[in-house]
Amino acid sequence: MTKQRIVVGMSGGVDSSVAALLLKQQGFDVIGLFMKNWEDDDDEEYCSSRQDLIDAVSVADRIGIAIEAVNFSIEYKERVFGEFLREYQAGRTPNPDVLCNAEIKFRSFLDHAVAMGAERIATGHYAQVREVDGLHQLLKADDGTKDQSYFLYRLNQAQLSKTMFPLGTLYKREVRDIARKTGLPNHDKKDSTGICFIGERPFREFLNRYLPADRGEIWTLDGRMVGRHMGLMFYTIGQRQGLGIGGLRDGDGDAWYVAAKDIPNNRLLVVQGHDHDALLKDKLTGIDLNWISGTAPHCRWVYGAKTRYRQKDAPCTIARADAESCDIEFAEPQWAVTPGQSVVIYESRVCLGGGIIQ
Repeated sequence: MTKQRIVVGMSGGVDSSVAALLLKQQGFDVIGLFMKNWEDDDDEEYCSSRQDLIDAVSVADRIGIAIEAVNFSIEYKERVFGEFLREYQAGRTPNPDVLCNAEIKFRSFLDHAVAMGAERIATGHYAQVREVDGLHQLLKADDGTKDQSYFLYRLNQAQLSKTMFPLGTLYKREVRDIARKTGLPNHDKKDSTGICFIGERPFREFLNRYLPADRGEIWTLDGRMVGRHMGLMFYTIGQRQGLGIGGLRDGDGDAWYVAAKDIPNNRLLVVQGHDHDALLKDKLTGIDLNWISGTAPHCRWVYGAKTRYRQKDAPCTIARADAESCDIEFAEPQWAVTPGQSVVIYESRVCLGGGIIQ
């Protein structure tokens, strides 16, 4: 009997390595695929792709599977990085991980894997897939502190039907234990953080190379100019650090926070106090929607929503939904809702989908 072929996206990190190991132990015909998604200034100082490839190859050798490297940097630059720059230029704060999953890891990668003869693909994401009445559902991982379903909400039925998440029922400490006991060379490798193409470099310096900084003024909501900003693209709603107005105190001396961006006048609007009314929103509009089942959830039912990763699900209702947008109302006001980020809707453990915050 021919073994089912699974192509595993291997990044060189411990999670994808253990995902490949578990599938090999379960008897699948496993092939590793290392994706190179970024080539500009890919040097040792900030980008670790060369070391990551070495780590992925070492793991593949240790567990006895073949591994191939593929370069998706052209697709990445067009579909992910281009959109990333457009959103920043428009004054919004995008989430490139969401776009990368939809466009590269579960589209370009999936197409390439199918061409390699794969029946399914697998990654080291902390999430789960199940089939109910012919529909594929995306579920939260058992390890709530590592759940990554938020970043996967743009996947569709065709993608989920061919995807496996071997780590979905494991906790991170168990994954590390498996890697250590099996002798994987990267068992204690630090998890990567931040945006893949920026690495550890200063964000402002990186963005300046691609977009011109348009400096402007910082104003309070009551119409006072209190400082100057370096360019609206460098700031996000709720930001406290790096405003350059810390010495300016009003009233009880609370810290300053970014409350909004006045794009037409190139002004950054700030308020004092973490719980200022201007930082709290009880509703939002989501656009560029993706519903995993293919149809929108019921309006007026109570769901949970995240407007940022690692946030607890906030009770909400969908007040209105059509093909273009939806209005979401929260039971309690949400802090620092940020245009360009994603709002993701859940029904208990099931991720229903979501959209981009307008």
